[in-house]
Amino acid sequence: MKRLMSILSLALAAFAAPALAANAACEATAKEKKLAGAALTSFMKKCEADAAGGGNCEAMAAEKKLAGAAKTSFVTKCEKDGGKSASAAAACERQADDKKLAGAARTSFTKKCVTDAGG
Repeated sequence: MKRLMSILSLALAAFAAPALAANAACEATAKEKKLAGAALTSFMKKCEADAAGGGNCEAMAAEKKLAGAAKTSFVTKCEKDGGKSASAAAACERQADDKKLAGAARTSFTKKCVTDAGG
């Protein structure tokens, strides 16, 4: 039983370590910026989301050359679903490339593909 507990605690430590490191880095940056109150809360939420992979949503938006409201909408939805739509969209885009789709056919295929993937 002790062996099982030690294995479980090692596994937990392995998964928690990156999150704790990201949290410490975010806290240090917030201190440097002298943030407090709502600004601190907002910064910490975004920083920790980016550290957990939310930054991938920003990268996907940049790759798609989105700007303004389209970028904001894409990133918001992407972060809300934990980046699932971003990875589904990337996979669907690759499939569309493989099929050499363009224009309306590509748009239709990609939209249906992402929907089918649950994104």
